[in-house]
Amino acid sequence: MAGVTDHTFRELCRRFGAALAVSEMLSSNPLVWQSEKSQNRMGHRQESGIRSVQIAGSDPEQMAAAAQYNVEIGADIIDINMGCPAKKVNKKLAGSALLQYPELVEKIIRAVVNAVPVPVTLKIRTGWDPEHRNGVQIARLAEHNGIQALAVHGRTKACMYKGEAEYDTIKAIKQAVSLPVIANGDITTPEKAQFVLDYTGADAIMIGRAAQGRPWIFREVAHYLATGEKLAAPAIAEVQQIMLEHVQGLHQLYGVHLGPKIARKHVGWYLAEHDAQGVFRSEFNAIELAERQFEALNDYFYQLAAT
Repeated sequence: MAGVTDHTFRELCRRFGAALAVSEMLSSNPLVWQSEKSQNRMGHRQESGIRSVQIAGSDPEQMAAAAQYNVEIGADIIDINMGCPAKKVNKKLAGSALLQYPELVEKIIRAVVNAVPVPVTLKIRTGWDPEHRNGVQIARLAEHNGIQALAVHGRTKACMYKGEAEYDTIKAIKQAVSLPVIANGDITTPEKAQFVLDYTGADAIMIGRAAQGRPWIFREVAHYLATGEKLAAPAIAEVQQIMLEHVQGLHQLYGVHLGPKIARKHVGWYLAEHDAQGVFRSEFNAIELAERQFEALNDYFYQLAAT
C-alpha cells in the first residue's frame, strides 16, 4: 500500500473506525531517509492514535537501526514487512522474498526486537509459492523471537494479487501460535470480514485494497460485526464531502504540484462505481492545478445529483 496509505488516508480510515492504521512501508536504507518521499512518510508525531510504522529491508543491522530511528521520531509500534510481493522490493531480498530464508527472517526479527523498547509486529504471506507455504514455520519462529502480533495475507509471494486469497494457512497459523493473528486478503465486505474471522479464528482482520476510494468500509464492518446488520451505503453528498476532504489533504501533504497528481488515483477509486466508463476520470487526469481539481469535482457531483 506504499503510495496509497499516506498520512491523509490513514487519518480518514481512523475516523471511520480503523483501530490501527499502519504507515506506508519505509526502507531501512539510511541513504534514502532524507529524500522527499521518505520525509513525507516519517511525520509520525503528527499521527492521531497509535503510530505503527512499517519498515522493510534484508540486513538485520540496518533494520535494527531503522527501527530505532523511527521510534526516536515517534513510532509506538514497529511493523516488519515480509509480505510485499512487488518485484522492486523482492529483488533486494526484502518483503515476501525473505520467506524463502527462515534463518535470515529470524536474524532480522531478533535484531529489531532487541533494538527497540516498543512492540514489534510482523506482516507475512502464507509462503513464497503455492508449493512452499511455510507460514506456520515463520509464525512459530516469529513468536519464539518476540513478535507481538502477526498479520498474514492469504496468498504467497508468487501469487502476487492474482486469484483468490486462501484462509486455510491462516487458520493453521492461528492454531499453531498463541500470539494475536490478523487475517488479510480479499476482505471486501462486512459479510466477508465475519466469514474470515469465523473460519480462521483470527483475532482481527486487516483491510487494504478494499479501502481504496472507500474508507467508510471500516465503519460498515465494525457495525456489522457488532450488530449483524448492514449499514446503508453513504449518500452521494457524503461521498463528495469525504473525497474533497481527501483531495485537499493530499494537496496540503504533497504540495500544489505533486498533490494533484497523487489525487488522481484516489479520485479514480472513489468514482469507480459512478464513472464506470472512466469518462470523467480521463478529463480529471488532465487537470494540473489544485484549484481546478476542486472545481471539476464539484461540477461532477452537481451533475450527478441532477441525474
